[in-house]
Amino acid sequence: MAVIVRGSQLARLLGQWHALPGRRRNPDYAALAGAVRGLLADGRLALGVRLPAERELAEALRVSRTTVTAAYRSLRETGHLTSRRGAGSWTTLPTGHQVASSGLWTAETAPDMIDLGYAALAAPPELVPAARAAAEDLPRFLQHAGYYPTGLAELRAAVAHGYTRRGLPTSAEQIMVTSGTQHALDLVLRLLLPAGAPVLVESPTYPNALAALAARRARIATHGLATTAGGGWDADLLLGAIRQDRPRLAYLIPEFQNPTGHLMSAELRERVVAAAHASGTDLVVDESFVDLPLDGTPVPPPTAVFDRHSRVISIGGMSKPYWGGLRIGWVRASAPLVQRLAALRVGVDMAGPVLDQLVGVHLLAAADTIVPARLAQLTAQRDALLAELANVLPEWRVSVPHGGVTLWAELDGPISSALARAAEESGVRLAPGPRFGIDGTLERFLRLPFTLPVPVLTDAVRRIAAVRYDLDRTSRRQWREPAMIA
Repeated sequence: MAVIVRGSQLARLLGQWHALPGRRRNPDYAALAGAVRGLLADGRLALGVRLPAERELAEALRVSRTTVTAAYRSLRETGHLTSRRGAGSWTTLPTGHQVASSGLWTAETAPDMIDLGYAALAAPPELVPAARAAAEDLPRFLQHAGYYPTGLAELRAAVAHGYTRRGLPTSAEQIMVTSGTQHALDLVLRLLLPAGAPVLVESPTYPNALAALAARRARIATHGLATTAGGGWDADLLLGAIRQDRPRLAYLIPEFQNPTGHLMSAELRERVVAAAHASGTDLVVDESFVDLPLDGTPVPPPTAVFDRHSRVISIGGMSKPYWGGLRIGWVRASAPLVQRLAALRVGVDMAGPVLDQLVGVHLLAAADTIVPARLAQLTAQRDALLAELANVLPEWRVSVPHGGVTLWAELDGPISSALARAAEESGVRLAPGPRFGIDGTLERFLRLPFTLPVPVLTDAVRRIAAVRYDLDRTSRRQWREPAMIA
């Protein structure tokens, strides 16, 4: 049986559908149909969902039934709605388009498309030599089956050494190597989070983490982050949410939070761990950006430093400082928990590729060369992006992040989704603010990564500025594939 969306629920998702810039002279039915297509494109409205009856939606939106009837007809004509007499209408996509189980999908990127949906760098020049060295190491593993559920011993030791250097003594037995950070999160959730359990996350937060939680049918509560410079976590509200709601698990990104770039203080980390212990809450700490402090910003000790009761599970990986195509991530936890994760993993993917892990060993050995070069590159690209935004979009408010790879821009109106749809037509793929929340809010915000070369970033901002100018004057509502965010 298809999931049914009530009229009041769809109205909440649609928000100010009839008041977006560029829609002033358009019929209400066209604006409504375009807004529903936008929800499908953003992944906020799933496929196969039964929409409310025309009369019910008309009452919820306070419009005439004729408007809803015409909007549904328009959606059927574009292939976004299928109706059958007596059965209702449910969401679909035009022939030839697909959406993955997460609700996010993208076609092959056109050669001239500037993709700002991905917050990741291209591979460093050291990758090819590392791959050659890994291939030379491979023969000593070929006499064995090649299954290492917890990861190669060499890579586990290298990752453990990295934690020890950061002030958190760690043994190889406390490390499990995974196929990327997202895989690490998925395994932890499978082990620790019963279906329907309460979870606390930041808002905004990483969209793919929300997708993983949704797959576990978690009951998600959010802690709102201040978006201004010097903002971030409100200690009293965050600690109060943990103590009062007693979530089964909390997912936090304390180092250069994605997407805001905030850095959590050592004092708050210690208090969060204490509150989690008192409430019986497991903390999943995503350290994806910990290796990328800019401007010489000192990074507080790992959150797990303050853990005395095995409540903190740290996850990280090589995607951000090294290369996303190298699917190497890890979990840092107590040795018994690592063994439980390994037992669970056997039923998922058995083990990670040996050759990729050997490449990871060689890249980590060259970290003192690779990471400083990455920091210099990111600093230059961040500053260029900030300068261009100030030049052509001075109405936008952007805090300067002192680490990570993204800017979190506050726009001059609640237009993020509309801007993203229009920018796609101008060759720029954006990640609109609502993707980073759970309730369709954050329309005033946009994530802008500074991981592309300076000329490309400059070109992208100029195209976005032109689109923003046009939004107040024209209407753009053609169908575009939803973009993946990473």
